[in-house]
Amino acid sequence: MNEIMSNAEERMNKSVENLKNEFSLIRAGRANPHILDRVKVDYYGTPTPVAQVGNVSIPEARMICIQPWDVSILKELEHALNAANLGITPTNDGKVIRLVFPELTEERRKELAKDVKKKGEEAKVAVRNIRRDAIDAGKKKGKDDGVSEDEVEAFNDDVQKLTDKFVKIIDEEVDAKTKDILTV
Repeated sequence: MNEIMSNAEERMNKSVENLKNEFSLIRAGRANPHILDRVKVDYYGTPTPVAQVGNVSIPEARMICIQPWDVSILKELEHALNAANLGITPTNDGKVIRLVFPELTEERRKELAKDVKKKGEEAKVAVRNIRRDAIDAGKKKGKDDGVSEDEVEAFNDDVQKLTDKFVKIIDEEVDAKTKDILTV
């Protein structure tokens, strides 16, 4: 039963980490270098993350500057940023590419907050599915190994406590991101 519990906890942890990763990609009107994590530049025929082809900095709260180490890839870098559909048009001055984040409108902030809540609900569903799988595995193991019903019930209670813990973490993450987005 312990291996079922540790497996469930590991999977729930991954769900929360995935949610945090999703939230890092949602821009709240401020520059966040994590939105570049999924952008790949064609660097001598190899798709390479932006952070590995140049220096990424945030000189202002709503601007990201990318200064490539090899100036010859500026065009490829600009093309990759446009193709990534970040919602921001890169500006190229021949040495540095700047991404300026526009101020979010109230309507856009509310849309993003809804999106955050939706992603939070999806994470909760994932955690609940993991709970169901763990409880099913516990019942099956209980029957196969001849474990008493009381022990199986105690295991189910432990799985529920674990689920409640992770649902609470997800709620806290959603609240923090929503507050971040709605703060002007």
